[in-house]
Amino acid sequence: MRMFVAVVPPLEVVEDLAGFVEPRQERDSPLRWSSQEQWHLTLAFLPSVADRDLDELVERLAEVAGRREEFELRLQGAGSFPNPAQGKVLWTGVAGDTEPLERLSASSRSAAVRAGTEVDGSKFRPHVTLARANRPVELTRWLRVFDLYTGPSWQVEEIALIQSQLGHGRPHYQVHEVFPLGVGPREQAG
Repeated sequence: MRMFVAVVPPLEVVEDLAGFVEPRQERDSPLRWSSQEQWHLTLAFLPSVADRDLDELVERLAEVAGRREEFELRLQGAGSFPNPAQGKVLWTGVAGDTEPLERLSASSRSAAVRAGTEVDGSKFRPHVTLARANRPVELTRWLRVFDLYTGPSWQVEEIALIQSQLGHGRPHYQVHEVFPLGVGPREQAG
């Protein structure tokens, strides 16, 4: 199964970002705009989780979440991958208590590896993908606009293990499990 561990912003944060993005989307641009249902902060991307490893992965992620306290974030600014001159991804960044977010990403990645699951990607760069391009695009003008965005703050209270299914032009996401922060596995079961 193709999965990822993520922080999913609450509805009011998503709606605020959508209110900023929607009037700025250009219909005939080379960018494919992500739907707001797909907006999340990926902590760990797991390209192929074997069925036999799933139970241990869930158990280890529950432990990771249980050891972490809630923290505050907000979406802010903009960036691109790999660079503005030849961008393939336009994103908004994260501000606030980013250190606990980075620790949560490292712990989630480590938990996945200990559960026997491959983790894809390199350095953690927290972001929400707004748009993608099939070929490299000059993104400087979009970055100037989206860099002005500052969203409302929210308390990160949980992480989610999400299954990603490809097909029909866009991936489809299904939440497999949610893990509250600061709640041990035994407390979750009760």
